[in-house]
Amino acid sequence: MKYQAGNYDVAIIGAGHAGIEAGLALARLGCKTILFTINMDGVGNCPCNPSIGGTAKGHLVREIDALGGEMGKTADAVTIQSRMLNLGKGPAVHSLRAQIDRLEYSKLMKHKLELCDNLELRQAEIVDLEQDNGIWRLTSRMEGVYEAKAVIIATGTFLGGRIFIGDVSYESGPDGLFPSAFLPNALEKLGIRMKRFKTGTPARVKKGSLDFAELEVQYGDEPPVPFSYETKEIKNLRECYISWTNERTKEVILANIKRSPLYGGMIEGIGPRYCPSIEDKIVRFKDKPRHQLFIEPCGLDTEEMYLQGMSSSLPEDVQIEFYRTISGLENVEIMRSAYAIEYDCADSLQLNATLEFRDFPGLYGAGQFNGSSGYEEAAAQGLVAGINAARKVQGKSEIVLGRENSYIGTLIDDLITKGAADPYRMMTSRSEYRLLLRQDNADERLTPLGHELGLISAKRFADFEAKKAMIDTELARVRKVTLPPTDALNEILVSHETSPVSSGIKLAELLKRPQLNYAALRPVDETRPDLPKEIFERVEIELKYEGYIKKQQADIDEMKRLEAKQLSRAMDYSVIKGLRLEAIEKLNAVKPENIGQAGRISGVSPADISVLLIWLAANKGGES
Repeated sequence: MKYQAGNYDVAIIGAGHAGIEAGLALARLGCKTILFTINMDGVGNCPCNPSIGGTAKGHLVREIDALGGEMGKTADAVTIQSRMLNLGKGPAVHSLRAQIDRLEYSKLMKHKLELCDNLELRQAEIVDLEQDNGIWRLTSRMEGVYEAKAVIIATGTFLGGRIFIGDVSYESGPDGLFPSAFLPNALEKLGIRMKRFKTGTPARVKKGSLDFAELEVQYGDEPPVPFSYETKEIKNLRECYISWTNERTKEVILANIKRSPLYGGMIEGIGPRYCPSIEDKIVRFKDKPRHQLFIEPCGLDTEEMYLQGMSSSLPEDVQIEFYRTISGLENVEIMRSAYAIEYDCADSLQLNATLEFRDFPGLYGAGQFNGSSGYEEAAAQGLVAGINAARKVQGKSEIVLGRENSYIGTLIDDLITKGAADPYRMMTSRSEYRLLLRQDNADERLTPLGHELGLISAKRFADFEAKKAMIDTELARVRKVTLPPTDALNEILVSHETSPVSSGIKLAELLKRPQLNYAALRPVDETRPDLPKEIFERVEIELKYEGYIKKQQADIDEMKRLEAKQLSRAMDYSVIKGLRLEAIEKLNAVKPENIGQAGRISGVSPADISVLLIWLAANKGGES
């Protein structure tokens, strides 16, 4: 018999990275919140890999932190090794990646949830979801009925989860946890369009079975850089290692390729384009002689090592055989077999930029449920969904992050305008404004908003303003200071292979030269103040890329002009003469909020946008 279990402002289904950020944001903003998890021991689990960040993903973590989210601080607290990726390239693509202790990460996140006021953490499987007179009713397997004004679905890979290892297949969530087996039917009954995606993970192997003499050592950066603007210091505690596949590895995999459920037709879900399994790499890149793998610790108090880059759904016996062809892994012992997992997710074209379903007021999606992949993408969406659900139930205006001010905004805009044909992964190339959206200036872009929302404390905001003042003051100084054409200066210039000067020159002009930096000019920069290293780095980036930044700002201004031209959600695009059939179909499916958004829909051409602009001008804003 069903019983009334409680009333809440917002209920969240799923306590992974999306659900955690949503729950903490909601509770901190004053909403009575309940967060459901199928298994309390799976809260904040990292089933795919024991790391946070990476190319473009590090940007997301910094942005989450700048808004007042928790992922960066928690990762800093359990970091094993930290490295800044892409340092050989420009600052726009520098991305932080931290190897973490996955069990400690989960433990710490769970404890933060337990200590959070206004937040109830509950182990229960939600099997039904329905709305009645603006109130959502969630039914658990134990027949408890929970009522909420809004609901966030953040089910990760649990929703209809099914594991594949060779020809063995069974219903399961990640890491052998129970799947969410009944909720998919409730969502389909509700009328939500669903998809079937797939992802996978490599084997975990025993450290003592590896021959480290045959592996290349990979050290962390010194000094390591933290994710959070509030973290003062972190330390590298362990090394990682590198090895490579070879021709023998390829032979074993190709000889058994028909035993892969991916190639045998058992797996129907669409897998991630940018994170293929090792068998997929071997088949797709036949001419490549070898593939790199990274051997990484799963924690400080475990012997499990993670084989980054070697996910597979081949049978266990084949996994053992091909892993043992790799240098350093000849006697490897597998502790957890690699597997593929299929799961259900929603078609993200049904969502608004607030992550609310257009046809279901008060219902939000976040994370892999929206068709994305990765912890960082999930946490970013969870934070946005949590903020907007809180503001909706409190009667406040919701927020939309734009492409021009964040990778989070780019991620969400891509999902709601282009959809996800395969699990969406954030990359720096997805942002047309990446020179402005660097990880080093995430606080400048988003911390004022986090403070305005109520997620950034007064002290932290005061620290941010003090830092910004230091940057502004130093920029003003280098633009004002003129260095005379001394022998000492010209010796520095010539030694750095840049032209000497015959008259005075502004310090800022010298710092713009690609061959020079603050360190090189230190001997002749007599008025330089004693500032933190990050201040000098920020000033140098602003100067060196000033021209490019101005150009991107001009592009942003044009985009904002187009986004100011609103479109009605009720518009029927088939009545607009001159639009191509494909454009009509895509526009009617997405229902863009404005012209700028319409122009980013796949299948809508610049000519279609011209037709829309003409039609809008003739019809006074497009109300229909």
